[in-house]
Amino acid sequence: MKFSVVIPLYNKAPFIGSTIESVLAQSVRDFEIVVVDDGSTDGSDQTVAALTRAQTDGRLRLVRQRNAGVSAARNMGVEQARGDWVVFLDADDWQHPSFLAALQMAQQRFPAAGVVATDILLIPHSEGHWPPHWEVGSMAAHEIELIRDLPTRWMQGPTLSSSSVAVKRSLLLRMQPCFPLGETVGEDLDLWFRLAEKTPVALVHAPLAAYRVALQGSLSAAHTPDTVPPFLLRMRQRAYAGELLPAQRRSALRLVAQQHVTHARHAIANGQRLLALRWLMSSLYGARTRRWWLTLGMAVLVPGKWVSQWQNWRVSRSSPVAPLRQAG
Repeated sequence: MKFSVVIPLYNKAPFIGSTIESVLAQSVRDFEIVVVDDGSTDGSDQTVAALTRAQTDGRLRLVRQRNAGVSAARNMGVEQARGDWVVFLDADDWQHPSFLAALQMAQQRFPAAGVVATDILLIPHSEGHWPPHWEVGSMAAHEIELIRDLPTRWMQGPTLSSSSVAVKRSLLLRMQPCFPLGETVGEDLDLWFRLAEKTPVALVHAPLAAYRVALQGSLSAAHTPDTVPPFLLRMRQRAYAGELLPAQRRSALRLVAQQHVTHARHAIANGQRLLALRWLMSSLYGARTRRWWLTLGMAVLVPGKWVSQWQNWRVSRSSPVAPLRQAG
């Protein structure tokens, strides 16, 4: 069995059926599905149980645990997986029928990569069916990018999503607990960056995973944290502790600094100028960049509503992702 698709589930009754159907529709048939129910109370687990009974080949399995959070559910899925590769899929997202085939192609093209992924397609959270006209063309025509420096690549644009990534199970087992327990912000990013410090990432440039986002996606509406997310703290600690190669250290510190600048801009857009200045001052490594100085000027001189409009205009012209998933 090549792929184990791990789906953490908590109260996603309206979506979990179609999520599982998207996996069962894969053109590559060498897979299993491991749904880890994290103590759902809305009947989500019963939906999965009924689908499990309807499957005659045993490829769909339901594992139940007491509510412990998405990280614990994903870690349990890694332990329960039997495949060579673990594929992650959120319980309200979809994967295109060619998704696993694309991952297989990336593995064959870059056998040294311990992580393979595809681009994502953003859909409204209320969408109840597979995206219409989800045409992706020929697999052979898609570019596959080999990423050796994920922090630097992340600053250039969207890269990995929790529903578009597959990792060698042997690598994950050596890193358990893979996802930090008790965290809900950046718990997936923490793993992607730690993995990229150990192995290259092969990214297929085709939107083969559909990721749900809220309809109101403006940056000004996003929550601006007033403390550094734990995954950034750990990345900075690894850099300063000498755990990374020199090139990795530089790119990690640049990413941390750029995320501070991003939070500062969100704070300005929300009228929180003092918070914006605290974000900038807490990562002076970013003062080596033009973006840091430009943001400092915004915090001092530019009205917040102008910054908000400018940020939303930039997002509308690029491929958007949820704010905490993008460092740029």
